[in-house]
Amino acid sequence: MRIVHSEAALGFAGQERRILKEMRAMRERGHSVELICRPEAKLFKAATDAGIKVHTLPMGGLMNLLRGAPKVRRILREGCFDVLNTHSRIDTLLAGLGARMAGTPLIVRTRHLTNRVNSMLAYTWVPHRVSTVSNHVRETLIERGVPANRVATIYSPITLPPTDIQSTLREELNLPEDAIVVCCVAILRATKGHRELIEALRPLMETRPQVHLVLVGNGSPLFEQLQALIEDIGLADRIHMLGFRHDVANILAGSDIFALATQKEASGTVYVEAAAAGLPVVGVDVGGVSEMVRDGETGILVPPGDIPGLRAALEQLLDDGDLRARMGVAGTRMARAEGKFSLAGLAERTEQVYRLWLAQEHAKAAGRSGRWAR
Repeated sequence: MRIVHSEAALGFAGQERRILKEMRAMRERGHSVELICRPEAKLFKAATDAGIKVHTLPMGGLMNLLRGAPKVRRILREGCFDVLNTHSRIDTLLAGLGARMAGTPLIVRTRHLTNRVNSMLAYTWVPHRVSTVSNHVRETLIERGVPANRVATIYSPITLPPTDIQSTLREELNLPEDAIVVCCVAILRATKGHRELIEALRPLMETRPQVHLVLVGNGSPLFEQLQALIEDIGLADRIHMLGFRHDVANILAGSDIFALATQKEASGTVYVEAAAAGLPVVGVDVGGVSEMVRDGETGILVPPGDIPGLRAALEQLLDDGDLRARMGVAGTRMARAEGKFSLAGLAERTEQVYRLWLAQEHAKAAGRSGRWAR
């Protein structure tokens, strides 16, 4: 298949990383992949460095839409693409309109977020089909009016950490041998629940001097606010804020428990990354998190807003080493052996869905031609 992705975002966060992973995985399966994005987008450099052909054009605003759609039409016609896969509202309207003008056989919109959709135009008229990163997001779109047979879930993949990492985390933080490390990896944003996690852990840390919390991620002004909070409650020597780190696998390998009290999550593949590192996880049952964490098997889920429940889940894992080990083994098996969240699994599922939808669109087109012939 000849596939082109479009993305209007300028940054390079989880959504853009997923796009790049998908393009590379599909290329490894023998498909041709290209990208349409803004010239100043960070994804432009990342894709170019990966050897992927990139087409650039301005996006955003009515004039760019009117000027850009014919350019996309030309790109798609010259490239004879089978599939256009869009990822954001702006590029869905621009590239999707160009694809409609070009007669591209299949236009797919991928929904990465759990936020409420304000306009359904980018999920109904423009694309032929919609893919989502979790069943939760899929059900949300169905409730808003997208037909169920037009929406499919394709889980985001994780990069499996090496199994033989010798973590340097404890040495870096000068932790005692009996330290139990709770780790949280997430951008510092209010909805990620860092304050709630600290609130839940604080009384447990007061009675368990061996417990340490490691926070990985950046984001102002919350970083500075959390620093001030940690100083104020007297736990600066036990709660370690590491900021942004490239060595997340190293940090997970040096931890005992992964906890993220996010209040909103489309999927939450970071839970799977932690499970792949052999960690039991504690999370909040929101969005697609229950699709990443098997409650009672690979970790413990608590209801949203339930600080006492979050504290009880953490206490259970802190005080029961055997339970931590059992859940860690189950999580490793889920993440590594089942292939549900692997790059190969992503490519196989994407290829399966694309081929099914292309066949359905070809059948519809043939049916229309037959009616016109009669």
